[in-house]
Amino acid sequence: MTLITVSDLTKTFGNQTVVDNISFSIEPNTSTALIGPNGAGKTTTLSMLTGLLSQTSGSIKMEGVKDMRSVIGFLPQYPKFFSWLSALEYTEMVAKLSGIEVKQAKLQSQKILEYVGLGAALHKKTGTFSGGMKQRLGIAQALVHKPKLLLLDEPVSALDPVGRREIMNLLKEIQNETTILYSTHILNDAEEMTDQLLFLRGGKLVEKGSLKEVRARFEEPRFKIKFSSSQQALQFASQSELHCHVEGEKVFVEIVHEQPTMQQMLNRLANSQFSIESIEKVTASLEEIFMKVVGSYESV
Repeated sequence: MTLITVSDLTKTFGNQTVVDNISFSIEPNTSTALIGPNGAGKTTTLSMLTGLLSQTSGSIKMEGVKDMRSVIGFLPQYPKFFSWLSALEYTEMVAKLSGIEVKQAKLQSQKILEYVGLGAALHKKTGTFSGGMKQRLGIAQALVHKPKLLLLDEPVSALDPVGRREIMNLLKEIQNETTILYSTHILNDAEEMTDQLLFLRGGKLVEKGSLKEVRARFEEPRFKIKFSSSQQALQFASQSELHCHVEGEKVFVEIVHEQPTMQQMLNRLANSQFSIESIEKVTASLEEIFMKVVGSYESV
């Protein structure tokens, strides 16, 4: 079952096309990462999904829902809060604006603030909050009305490593109960928490799929061979026609299409004078895959 379907979504400002005819769907209770460099169209896409920005053409449909705004929670990249309100007062205000009755709004606000780790700061003014606390508050206000879909625009990009880790751990918990679509240019975060990747470049959706699927399409076989000495590693690299990178006694080998297969390489090693301690397959990082996806797109 599909929760939301986006078809041929386009946004233009004057003569500039910022989002160019993109289509994708999201399944319930999954996490989808919208990744790409700055200016790729990530924020504009999220703004259209929230209804804050109207699309030039295309459609956004959610199964069984006429007005999506009532079932979407949104955290912008730079959330703004009323500094004179407490965390509870602010979240309660958002709950009421979402149509929750007064008594229930307070109960739900307190519950969600405790859930995101702000139970001890219910009555503190938001103007005194750290960056990490503000992100937690932003997530709380986006969740207070129990949305079906949570949209997050660069949720951790402004945080230090400790704050980023805390928020990513929180999002992993939320993922168990709510469908998440978030934008990021921090690829380590997308690699850590995603069921589906959407690659944006220049407003176009240039690739999509799970990390495993995208790896299968773009990853070249790569191996790490550990020799008994750095001298042997250097000797192997100098004699090999393979793409090699030497680090001490280790050689990283990439096998591309026109080169010998892994089995042929192993046969050569077995019949050589080299003393080998181990051979491991190296998995490409999302950053490496992203650069290949972008390079593939730019070469067209």
